[in-house]
Amino acid sequence: MSAGLYLHIPFCRSRCSYCDFATDVYKDGDTVERYVRAICREIEAFGPAGVGADTIYFGGGTPSLLTPKQVERILGSVQEKFAIDAGAEITMEMNPATVSAESVAAYRSLGVNRASFGVQTFNDTELKRLARGHDANDARNTFRLLRENGFDNVSFDLIAGLPRQTLSDWEANIDEAIGMRPEHLSLYLLEIHEGTPLAEQVRTGRQPKPDEELAAQMYEVLLDRLRNAGYVQYEISNFSLPGFWSRHNSKYWQMQPVYAFGVSAHSFDGAERYTNDRDTASYVKKVEQETTAEVFRETTDLASETAFLALRTTDGLDLAKYFERFGVDVTTKFEDEICRVRDAGLVEIGGGRLRLTPKGMLYSNEVFRIFV
Repeated sequence: MSAGLYLHIPFCRSRCSYCDFATDVYKDGDTVERYVRAICREIEAFGPAGVGADTIYFGGGTPSLLTPKQVERILGSVQEKFAIDAGAEITMEMNPATVSAESVAAYRSLGVNRASFGVQTFNDTELKRLARGHDANDARNTFRLLRENGFDNVSFDLIAGLPRQTLSDWEANIDEAIGMRPEHLSLYLLEIHEGTPLAEQVRTGRQPKPDEELAAQMYEVLLDRLRNAGYVQYEISNFSLPGFWSRHNSKYWQMQPVYAFGVSAHSFDGAERYTNDRDTASYVKKVEQETTAEVFRETTDLASETAFLALRTTDGLDLAKYFERFGVDVTTKFEDEICRVRDAGLVEIGGGRLRLTPKGMLYSNEVFRIFV
């Protein structure tokens, strides 16, 4: 089984109001250069050599703030340490207005063959509320640049349930995205994370609390419109044209190994999960001194995680395979709990699989609690 590789690039031009990821505002080229040296050093210290990998994902942060030369160096370290499949999916997250025709062409020439960029909304007023560093035209222009430079696998991120966002606002976002026809769409309901500027704005009344009922309506709208436009839902928040699902992200839901490098990176080797330091300066210092910045490791509860991660997907949990692997008959062991969520319309059983219903995808945590 080939692994996935995740490379975390934390730098952003500004910090979005809702962001809870490990990010740093881009300050100077020297800081970024030192970080690139550190992540290359961490990759090169990985053992054993020659592990097979068929997906590489530059996430962030804003990886498109790296120069093509920096991306080339990181990929060089990856290719020296890992056996990369000739048909590997290589994804780079890009924020609108952080790329040019020259940089996009250079990334493509380096083998990057999938772009994922955070549109979030095509409404300029909503973008300002989120403190995004781009406007809607920047998103449209970035998509044009990607197409003109050979990217035929592009994903958009959109967020529903934004402060003061109406149902018609959301419908306009979906319609514009469908009209642009990216191969993949990741569509999320806004979550408020403690410690973010948005959480403070909601706490002090400067922004309204998310309307759960309205968010549910938005989710139903997107399911209907994307289905009619030929997109296939394969996970709670992810939709693609046939054949264009994210091979990298699917590794997480299928419990396949993903080796992650960079600040706050989370790895899974098939048995254990381990995590790097969340502070960028501390990460760099540790890697420079010790070649590793690991701060936490634990043995994975494979039975629990296999169940609830499978339930995130539209394929659901294969009950016979689960019994064969773990010796657990889910419908017997969790009979009362499953009856409860089935009566609530959150799950269904058919064809030997336990699946979330569309309503269950909205309230998935109620189902996941059964297995945690």
